[in-house]
Amino acid sequence: MKKGILTKLIVVLPLPILLLSLLVGASESISLAKIFSYEFWTNTSGSNLAHTILFHVRLPRILLVFITGAVLAVSGSAMQAVFRNPLVDPYILGLSSGAAFGAALAVSVLFIPVQLSAFIFGLAAVGLSYMMARKNRQISVVGLILAGVITNGIFTSLLTVVQIISNPLQLQSIVHWIMGSFHSANWDELNMVLFPVVAGGIVLYLFRWKLNVLALGDEESMSAGLNPGRIKIWILLSATLASSAVIAVSGIIGLYGLIVPHIVRMLMGVNNKTTMMINILLGGSFLVIIDNFSRSFKGFEIPVGVFTMLICAPFFIWLLKKSKIGWQQ
Repeated sequence: MKKGILTKLIVVLPLPILLLSLLVGASESISLAKIFSYEFWTNTSGSNLAHTILFHVRLPRILLVFITGAVLAVSGSAMQAVFRNPLVDPYILGLSSGAAFGAALAVSVLFIPVQLSAFIFGLAAVGLSYMMARKNRQISVVGLILAGVITNGIFTSLLTVVQIISNPLQLQSIVHWIMGSFHSANWDELNMVLFPVVAGGIVLYLFRWKLNVLALGDEESMSAGLNPGRIKIWILLSATLASSAVIAVSGIIGLYGLIVPHIVRMLMGVNNKTTMMINILLGGSFLVIIDNFSRSFKGFEIPVGVFTMLICAPFFIWLLKKSKIGWQQ
């Protein structure tokens, strides 16, 4: 399929997915026929229940899922370009382990909002990675990756300690959060993530053409008149800010920020000027579809992070067999 046609299909993909997702759920109070019926828009008790389910339960969740998928996909793509490593994802600097420790600490000890604690400790973990990697006012890519590995180990160990001292009910909540879930999604959580997501997303979008230059290496970037060190810091800070915000409300969505950028590159090529928006649209739409499975597969909700692992891993293996992953088209 030609890239032009494929691009148009991806551009229009989110709208029908978002609309159809409003009809997915355990409740039988909402159907397409009822939505278009006169009774749905009247002030009867049945329609009030349907309105509550549609506009206060499903709609904020669907929008939050879409934003989370878009942010993880864009952040993963940006970090892969910065590190020039196709195995990098938004969690490489310790973000996931720091956020998980913060959430566990809030559940077991601090008694502050889980989302706030996860956001703070997620940023703290990335900040620790930067501090460890910084030497003589310079930060090397290799040093940053190694610092991220160390940070992941530190916060994973701290998370284990918190899990050990937690009671069974607290431990269940911690494990459920770590697996990734949107069961508590509401308008307040959506409003909470908007500012950091928009702020980080704007920077990444404005720097999208510079990602192409960074992917060529530091020498090529400097010959093009860019300051690769400064640009990398801006991109990493923006990706971290946006990712930490969505992780704080969703938990750990495994593999997603790694796989979606690969899928986009296989479909559209490696030009970040065009793939940035495709990552947003495809990343958001794909996670909404996965979340639909997670909340309708059984009578109870299965954490969406479980489905991303079960669905994305075999799909990624298939793509590896069908296409060549790399920085060249």
